[in-house]
Amino acid sequence: MKEKQQEKDVWLFRIVVTSLGLCVLSSLIGAIILAINGLDTPELLVALGSTTIGGLAGLLVPSPLNR
Repeated sequence: MKEKQQEKDVWLFRIVVTSLGLCVLSSLIGAIILAINGLDTPELLVALGSTTIGGLAGLLVPSPLNR
């Protein structure tokens, strides 16, 4: 039973990391497109990208308890 639960957790982790990575890429691409067109980058786009990078770093950095 624990093995099946652990397998689900691995897939859930991969899905979350992938979706956060896609969110970072989409906000970065959106900011680049706006900059190329000479438009200002909205603060919401900057906040979204920054928060997503922070969440991704929090998930990928090992906790001190697991060392």
